[in-house]
Amino acid sequence: MRDSRSLKLKENLIKKGVSVSIRSEKVASLIKRVISKPINDIAHENEAGIATVTTVKMSPDLQIAKIYISSYGGKISTAEFISILENHKGELRTYLGANVRLRFTPELRFFLDDTLDQMEHIQKLLDSINQKKSN
Repeated sequence: MRDSRSLKLKENLIKKGVSVSIRSEKVASLIKRVISKPINDIAHENEAGIATVTTVKMSPDLQIAKIYISSYGGKISTAEFISILENHKGELRTYLGANVRLRFTPELRFFLDDTLDQMEHIQKLLDSINQKKSN
């Protein structure tokens, strides 16, 4: 009885596009840990400031790794840094393949993580609303 409920729950989540694979979460965590150092090295070489791998999301078949990057304090924008990472994609994938034991080394896709920027924008809006209320 319990197994059929969990199976139905999994099926419903999959239909909604929610990843429920513990394996993909473990692989994502491992990739995040391994790929952070070479990404920081590239950031340092290109004066991109402090680069952080904020999230790694794996496709259900573990063939694609979506890597979300934020950077702070650099002379170049995060978007420019993402472009530089795209140019180093082959080297990073080779590094990943040498340091992580997987059947297939996933394709790397880099994305800008603008969560902090969005939070800052929302905070400014809230502050301006509070200022208007107090006046």
